[in-house]
Amino acid sequence: MPTTAEAAEPRTAEPAAAKPPEEVPAAAQAPKRGPARRAPAWAVLAVCCLAQFMVVLDVTIVNVALPSMQSDLGLSASGLQWVVNGYTLAFAGLLLFGGRAADLFGRRRVFVTGLTLFTAASLAGGLATTEATLIAARAVQGLGGAVLAPATLSVLMTSFPDPRERARALGLWSTTAAGGGALGVLAGGLLTQIADWRWVFFVNVPIGLALIAGARIALIESRGQARGVRDLDVPGTVTVTGGLVALVYGIVRTESGSWGSPVTLGWLAAAVALLAAFVVIELRTANPLVPLGVFRRRALRYANLIILIMGTVMFGLFFFLTLYLQRIQGQEPLEAGLSMLPMPLLIIVGSQFSSRTVGRLGPRPLVIAGTLTAATGMAWLGALSADGSYWTQVFGPLALFGLGMGINMVAVTTAATSGVPPQIAGLASGLLNTGRQIGAAVGLALLATIAHHHSEGRLAAGTLEAEALTSGYSLAFVISAGLLLLAGVVACLLPGRPPAVPVTIAEQPRGDRERLEALAEA
Repeated sequence: MPTTAEAAEPRTAEPAAAKPPEEVPAAAQAPKRGPARRAPAWAVLAVCCLAQFMVVLDVTIVNVALPSMQSDLGLSASGLQWVVNGYTLAFAGLLLFGGRAADLFGRRRVFVTGLTLFTAASLAGGLATTEATLIAARAVQGLGGAVLAPATLSVLMTSFPDPRERARALGLWSTTAAGGGALGVLAGGLLTQIADWRWVFFVNVPIGLALIAGARIALIESRGQARGVRDLDVPGTVTVTGGLVALVYGIVRTESGSWGSPVTLGWLAAAVALLAAFVVIELRTANPLVPLGVFRRRALRYANLIILIMGTVMFGLFFFLTLYLQRIQGQEPLEAGLSMLPMPLLIIVGSQFSSRTVGRLGPRPLVIAGTLTAATGMAWLGALSADGSYWTQVFGPLALFGLGMGINMVAVTTAATSGVPPQIAGLASGLLNTGRQIGAAVGLALLATIAHHHSEGRLAAGTLEAEALTSGYSLAFVISAGLLLLAGVVACLLPGRPPAVPVTIAEQPRGDRERLEALAEA
């Protein structure tokens, strides 16, 4: 496996080197640095995977501790929702900015900044004594996660240029990302039951401090463009962040209101207006936050759609199955977390298989196989009954779903990032993470609304509560299975083989806008 110094060593294009200094594009005039420190590739991989694990873990670890938080701090019903939604809004809204920041300001610098914010906010959350301070800490956690998550993938993409080594690295990264979400339920139940709810935050502090030290040692600074803040598209950043926040907020409001309420419709209309303004700005600005030519990449375009669907079904599974196990089966939080273990274990198996075969088979057949396997497991969950056995109705579906998702995650990430120039690696990873989070927020709200109305209808017809709730959960799983089948159809449109990853741009187009568009479309 190559060292990070070898992976990050720049290769200067001959035409650019032959030009007079005044003619060299600004992006190529990177400041001269001393010899890069050599760090084992495993150290880079460990730092990135653990950081991603910590971010994803925090999406689900808090959920199990919410009742304890509410009783200890006297949280209102709306405050309890905002403990979750504050993180979701900041995380989903700022992911694109985080991805672009890694390209512009330096991947190691942004990585450490995001990790520092996340760790400090975790400490503040654990020390919180009021509703307001807890919600504020969660929002800052989301900000730190939005900066950190794209940087982890961007660092891996630029540190492992060899396709085989990159596939293995992405396999481990995808495993830890998926495992973090599943193990968050278990860790939250364990910490809440044997210690205190505050430890769902405190657990991040020693991990974060160790990772900050590890990142300073193992990671080598790299960036896509050398001019930093002068290349930042401020109007684009403001409009896309505002649009995504308005979209997610309008959707999470449906938990306490309705889709047709004036306030919800107002937020959704604001989201449409801001996102439309973002597109107009990106078409006109010289240094776009998201060069729209990136969506001409067939692999990235379809991979993002698949990732969005995966985010919907994955977080939908966490939500509905946890409710089923605790409310219908009567399990304690720790027991419910243990019951979810087949999924992360099979995700590990599936991702390792995918990382070893994606270089030979290409991502398309693996994504198709993975989505069909996951859809089978999800359809099986659609047959849940209120008095069903865990071993016959939950264990098998979880194993199938985990295996399929493990195969999928590596193959989809490989399809989306293969052939992406290092100059826009952060942007590509930011798009993937944004698609996943928007899918989780939008899809979960839709599924929850459908399940709730279905259960209410069954209750009104005289069905017992346990059966009515289980019927709603089952319907959500059936819809999720259909979405996975749709993802399988989309996977048929992926390229058969990923293109090679360019390590440099030999000829720079005229002007900043043309340069970024060429990079995006390359």
